[in-house]
Amino acid sequence: MTESEIRDKKILFDLLDAQKRKYDTELISNAYDFCVKAHIGQKRFTNEDYYIHPFNVAKILVEMGMDSQSIAASLLHDVVEDTDTTIEEISKKFGDEVALIVDGVTKIGRLSFSNQEQQQAENLRKMLIAMGKDIRVIIIKLADRLHNMRTLFAMPDYKQRQKSVETLEVFAPIAHRLGIRPVKEELEDLAIKYLDPIAYSEIETLLQKRKQQREQILEDIKSKIENHLTKEMPNVKMSFQGRVKSVHGIYRKMYFQGKDFDEIYDVYAIRIITDTVTNCYNVLGLMHDLFQPIPNRFKDYIATPKPNMYQSLHTTVISHDGLAFEIQIRTFEMHKTAELGIAAHWKYKEGITDNNSKMEEQLAWIRQILDSQDESDDASEILRTIKVDLSQEDVFAVTPKGDVINLPSGSTIVDFAFAIHSAVGVKMVGAKVDGKIVPINHEIQTGEVIEIITTNQSNHGPSRDWMNIAVTNQAKSKIRSWFKKEKRAENVEEGRDSFEREIKRIGITFENDDDYNDFLNEQSKKYHFLSPDDFYAAIGYGGILLSKIIPQIRDGYNKKIQASKPVEMPEINLNVKHTSSDGVVVDGIDNCLIKLSRCCSPLPGDEIVGFITRGHGVSVHKLDCNNVPKDFSNCECPERWIPAHWNVGKNNSFVSTLQISAIDRNGLLVDVVSVINNMRVPLLSVSARQLAGGNCAIVLSINCESLEHLKSIKSRLEKVNAVFSVERIGQ
Repeated sequence: MTESEIRDKKILFDLLDAQKRKYDTELISNAYDFCVKAHIGQKRFTNEDYYIHPFNVAKILVEMGMDSQSIAASLLHDVVEDTDTTIEEISKKFGDEVALIVDGVTKIGRLSFSNQEQQQAENLRKMLIAMGKDIRVIIIKLADRLHNMRTLFAMPDYKQRQKSVETLEVFAPIAHRLGIRPVKEELEDLAIKYLDPIAYSEIETLLQKRKQQREQILEDIKSKIENHLTKEMPNVKMSFQGRVKSVHGIYRKMYFQGKDFDEIYDVYAIRIITDTVTNCYNVLGLMHDLFQPIPNRFKDYIATPKPNMYQSLHTTVISHDGLAFEIQIRTFEMHKTAELGIAAHWKYKEGITDNNSKMEEQLAWIRQILDSQDESDDASEILRTIKVDLSQEDVFAVTPKGDVINLPSGSTIVDFAFAIHSAVGVKMVGAKVDGKIVPINHEIQTGEVIEIITTNQSNHGPSRDWMNIAVTNQAKSKIRSWFKKEKRAENVEEGRDSFEREIKRIGITFENDDDYNDFLNEQSKKYHFLSPDDFYAAIGYGGILLSKIIPQIRDGYNKKIQASKPVEMPEINLNVKHTSSDGVVVDGIDNCLIKLSRCCSPLPGDEIVGFITRGHGVSVHKLDCNNVPKDFSNCECPERWIPAHWNVGKNNSFVSTLQISAIDRNGLLVDVVSVINNMRVPLLSVSARQLAGGNCAIVLSINCESLEHLKSIKSRLEKVNAVFSVERIGQ
């Protein structure tokens, strides 16, 4: 090991010792050594040795109080993706538990995706499934993203924006759901720093300008509170803290709600931490005696905890100097949960298992998100709904029996009914809010008492219009599921009418029923349905959105129509045939230069046609090249197009160009070039570029012998880890 590697290992173990907990130091030490060795020679985009990244991720997890297996897995989280190490090797060296976590954290490798949206949806879904198996997967993911965001300055501008948007839409909301406040706030602040640097700088300046003055005022207030509580509650254990609101929190209020900085009352807060819930409420009463409370600025999250287990009393008051500030009152256990979230109730930590039910309850939202995807096959809809489920704030409403139902902000009566139970939602005919009849599209507000009015009629069910009223994916999924099971005949009829209406609108017609049935069977198989009726039913209950698939159907139909038209070649009276040095036979021309066109790069096995150029001989094109007319009889200069074919016995090499689309990773280009070299294929040129969404494109120019030879090369390249498509393109 180098001096820096030995130094960093000591830093990590000093941090472990400071936690005053028992760790499997041998496991962590071996994982550190393996990580350094596996990543040797690799560099990050910051030009640091690559091991620095997993080392920093491990430090974050130690500070969060995670267990030995999590820390070991964090050190190994990139070795499977970026080196030759396999999951089997990890399992053999470090055990099945660590291997399972590493496998969950490892990004998706080679998968066939039709588009970037589907890829992102599948990545999110895999991550949520992995979370359901072991929540440590996402905690490592969060630490991984946090360190990446801390070093984002070294990446290109477009990459900074792309990563920042993903952080705000996915990772920060997950950290919020898990209750890991420091990680959530730092992720949000770093994302805003790159997405809106001017606003970020403005808020930092405002905080800095008022820092000294406000800090002194807050210190005086904290001292006053401490003296007052010590006098009134002398034998009660207490702790006091000051808190400044995050940049992102201020940003949301200033730029989303249009508030001036001085109108934000909770920029500064005092935390009072005590030993019991009873003392929390006693402290609250004393604070309202000491300071003037601001009306409608009190929140009781102890009686009604947030879904991420957060509990605290919040009240906003005005000091004698006229400064508005927030007071947060909680127990020591609540404070631990507020800072570390699910990590504070870790069921694997030190054998503690009494908090399992709390953890399972908190993680129920993961299963709800996954369940809501079962009835939809549309990638863009899946992606949108996952992000909505993660990002929305919650409102709290109450049933007449006193049960609290938490729902995303903007939820309606339909969402509330299905949140109680599927049977309640299906049988709903109306609702009362605080005793008054309201429409089912009523937007729920926190604190409302909602009574759902149901019917006993057996044939009653939800309306299709409810899909447009519901906000939560849970409600939409249950509505879709009901129509799928209970109204199949109606769904088939509805789907058939909609489908036939749409294809007629875009000009798709058929001469007879057999042609239509063949087309319908083809579409059903394309979208993975066993029969046309299943295809129709999915359209009817909303599992497939016609607006998404119609453009693909139209394009496929047009290509099929063009391909079915016979290619008419001009009739030429030919008496002689000549073979070019490129292995191409053209008819009727002698002693003429023949070259393969650069626009389509034809290969033996492709159907070809020749074009007589002016002064440059005959240019040979693939018959389906964009530059070849579909109808030679109606094209310009038909006499210049001439039949041609390959000389089958000739052994020549031909230049072809391939574009490889892949998930960007370290060592990808080396692996691609190695495949070409191992197949003894001459490599003429290679170039690579980064794409949006963490992808990249590699363009290769190679010499190959035939179309079949090219297919075998493509097949080998498609097996390279992270590659998801290999396409032949014109040069």
